[in-house]
Amino acid sequence: MLTGSTSEISTFKGEQRALRADRIGAPALLLSVLAATAPLMVVAGVIPSTFGAMGIVGVPLLFVIVGVVLALFSFGYAEMSRHVHNAGALYAYISRGLGSTMGAGASYVALFAYSIMQIGTYGIFGFEISGQIFQHWHHNVAWWIPALCGVVLTAVFGAMKIDLNARTLGLLLLIETVLTVVFDISFLSDPGPQGVSMHAFSPGALSGAGLGTALCFVIAGFVGFEQAPVYAEETSDPQRVVSKVMFLAIGFATVFFAFSSWAITVATGPSHVVGQSRQQSANLIFALNEGRLGSTFTDVLNVFFITGIFASMLSFHNVVARYAFAMGRDGLLPSAVGRTAKGSGAPAVGSFLQSVISLVVVVAFAVTDHGSFSAMGPDPTAPVLRLFTWAGNVGALGVVLLMCTAAIAVITFFVKRGAAGVQGWRLVTSGLAAIGLAVIFVYSVKDFAVLLGADPGHGLRWILPGIIALAAVIGLVYGLVLRSTKPEVYARIGQGNEAFQLEKAATAGEAGGGRSA
Repeated sequence: MLTGSTSEISTFKGEQRALRADRIGAPALLLSVLAATAPLMVVAGVIPSTFGAMGIVGVPLLFVIVGVVLALFSFGYAEMSRHVHNAGALYAYISRGLGSTMGAGASYVALFAYSIMQIGTYGIFGFEISGQIFQHWHHNVAWWIPALCGVVLTAVFGAMKIDLNARTLGLLLLIETVLTVVFDISFLSDPGPQGVSMHAFSPGALSGAGLGTALCFVIAGFVGFEQAPVYAEETSDPQRVVSKVMFLAIGFATVFFAFSSWAITVATGPSHVVGQSRQQSANLIFALNEGRLGSTFTDVLNVFFITGIFASMLSFHNVVARYAFAMGRDGLLPSAVGRTAKGSGAPAVGSFLQSVISLVVVVAFAVTDHGSFSAMGPDPTAPVLRLFTWAGNVGALGVVLLMCTAAIAVITFFVKRGAAGVQGWRLVTSGLAAIGLAVIFVYSVKDFAVLLGADPGHGLRWILPGIIALAAVIGLVYGLVLRSTKPEVYARIGQGNEAFQLEKAATAGEAGGGRSA
């Protein structure tokens, strides 16, 4: 329990409730943000799944379309990042633009969406390591054993300084990017039976039963760029660094994923890419590489596929920890969550909380996956098809909803400040982005049954997206409760460290006035 004078408590709040500044520069922030997109994991795991499960040949064109929508979103989002520096990023912006109640609702959606996406990656991480052990050493190791090791390793890194994390993530990102470019070039230099075809970029290639869910898959590939403002408090120059990093991340992801997915259609042939993706699934890239670049390159690729997954896990873990920290600081979670470690300056309690939740979910999934509590029975691909794919797409739905709401919040924020004229063109791009993101969200929910491989009336096709709605309702209700019972806490939602600095200054002023008297 804390004891001491009011000024001592206020000083504690000022020190423990602010993330350390000057921890991360533009290059390190860019690498951290891009690591969340996990380029190799998207190319080797998400893209083949999109081709196969959704039956859409035009995945490269989808990356271009979504990239344009997100670029439109980022003009206003980046401008707002110059005015609001808060580790709660999306929910803080929504709070500033649409009010504290909406901000509270958005905070719980953000915490759940990023948390479930991060936890889902443990499924593919454990599955891939288990598969590699069997392939090379012929030992059967249950997927959940390496998954739990991943939870522990991520927890260790998550408690360290963010600059150390950034260097680790950056190195892994650079290696997997180079490897991906190498096999992209090999695909184009040794094309499939239809030669170097541009068919995947034609509008007709977008036909398919699961277009809406394919958009959700593609959005999931981009998720990470919007995390740059989460680190605003830890950068040396948030006014310039954050916006620059966001646009670089969107540009990189759009070009990289569109190019890589197109190269896959060239390697297989546009007419065969769906069939081969359904047959090979996440092994498609490695099978295509085996005949072109040999087994040694493929083995190296497998190793960095796994390290790329780890980089994504760690990047999302850091973001979840910072959202939890921001919510604890704003009174939306217990105050202990909104404190940093004295040594590293990291949001240690938020990091620990995410590690515990991850541990519980992985253990629970492993137990139910054995068939004793699951109607679906044991399934060796369940860690990928259910834990990774389902969790990833539910989380992506939440992020799409948040970005759509944030785009509207940007417009209201600048209108309220009387800056609509100065920011006019950014408000237009934010409006267009809000429309585009709303369309993506509606179609993703509509086609969610395709992802599950279930009938349109299947309960899960509504239950899984409904979890996002439940998180929003919980947050909205709690916001209304705070407005009635703790108006001072309610007023602080989305204000972040600014509220505590003002409180500290006011307390110091009162103490100074008392001494003068």
